[in-house]
Amino acid sequence: MAYDGYGSSSLSRRAMKAELLDAETELRLAYAWRDERDEEALHRLITAYMRLAISMAAKFKRYGAPMNDLIQEASLGLMKAADKFDPDRGVRFSTYAVWWIKASIQDHVMRNWSMVRTGSTSSQKSLFFNMRRVQARLEREAGARGEVLDRHQLRQQIATEVGVPLHDVEMMEGRLSGSDFSLNATQSTDEDGRAWIDTIEDDSAQAAEVVEEGRDRAQLRDWLATALLQLNERERFIVRERKLREEPRTLESLGDELGLSKERVRQLEAAAFGKMRKSLEAMSPEVHHFLA
Repeated sequence: MAYDGYGSSSLSRRAMKAELLDAETELRLAYAWRDERDEEALHRLITAYMRLAISMAAKFKRYGAPMNDLIQEASLGLMKAADKFDPDRGVRFSTYAVWWIKASIQDHVMRNWSMVRTGSTSSQKSLFFNMRRVQARLEREAGARGEVLDRHQLRQQIATEVGVPLHDVEMMEGRLSGSDFSLNATQSTDEDGRAWIDTIEDDSAQAAEVVEEGRDRAQLRDWLATALLQLNERERFIVRERKLREEPRTLESLGDELGLSKERVRQLEAAAFGKMRKSLEAMSPEVHHFLA
């Protein structure tokens, strides 16, 4: 679903007129999209919550990005949320979607703020969106004590408060001021100081990470194979067809083949997952990393 071609004010008016979904209707639409890839259900779900996406996009106007771009990113986050939403978890879609919308907007703002990309880890993202607020609070508290913080003291306190290295604060201060550092410039007056180019995040996987990921995947495959053995033949069939196929089958198609109702297949699937979870948790506490 694309929103190109609509002005922000026009889209806002359209969103305000959209239907308000009650919990039951929302759940029905979420199941229809997840299980049957019903695009009409997806359209209704996204349209109903575009007002939420637009409201969140408006909070980021102060970063200078065009409102239309912010709304576009918010709608992309909303669509990602709809695609990944699991109605069986028992939470409202709006609660789940907030994180995806916000993450999409924040990533867009950070990508377009500066020509120099210094990384977008969770700590750097937190620093980018909270630095000015933390700085103002620290200056306010120091003033109440009758103190005046110099730039170095202020940067150190910000780094401690947000939980990031001091050089991240120095770099972010330059980005927020609207100017970029030369990548070959050093971070301090010391001639042995590290160049800014050395702090740029390497997006490629490191050798140790590749090895560790391969080991984890092999371990997970072994755990899953063992957990599947705890299921009966019908339960294993449902799990394979629903989760292990490249194109998962719908509950309805499985119900037709097994001579069961769609709801009964859903119940069997949930019971199978419950058995697998218990089996996995009994094998190793590390399994929580994969079940999260």
